Amino acid sequence: MATVVNTYARAFAEVVLAKHLDVLKTLAETEQITALVAENKQLREVWEAPSILLTQKRAVLDGIVAHLGLSIWVRNFLAVLIDRGRIRLLPEIVARFRKELNQRLGVAEAEITTIRELTREEQSSLEADLARTVGKRIQAHYKQEASILGGVIARVGSTVYDGSLKTQLERIRQQIVNA
Repeated sequence: MATVVNTYARAFAEVVLAKHLDVLKTLAETEQITALVAENKQLREVWEAPSILLTQKRAVLDGIVAHLGLSIWVRNFLAVLIDRGRIRLLPEIVARFRKELNQRLGVAEAEITTIRELTREEQSSLEADLARTVGKRIQAHYKQEASILGGVIARVGSTVYDGSLKTQLERIRQQIVNA
């Protein structure tokens, strides 16, 4: 299934970039509809049911698109998934779509853990430092965790930059034990 997911994600990313669509808006719309589908079992059942006509499925889609104010591009993307019986893969496709767009636009997603909420200035400074380190623009997601005691842990892809006080204390402890 990974190939199918990648195929649809890449194709939609190509459309978004070729048509010069608003990347953030398009991504937000796809994530909005993904959340709606995830929380609405009846909607999933309608779109996945082989016994329901495609015209009826598209009518439901068009009603949702009109209600949410989604773009025609997102509507058409969803229609293709519904028509091809791939709507059940929507969460995976949208996750891969996000990664595909980020890769093509030179953006790295970073999960940043701190003990407290950072000010906007601190966030900007941290993101600028990370951008210099990884050579890409940073799209940061912040969370707070008291167990790190202080400092920052940043995860970019599979790389972890651990500047937490907890880790520094552990290193000092290991040096003392080894000495």
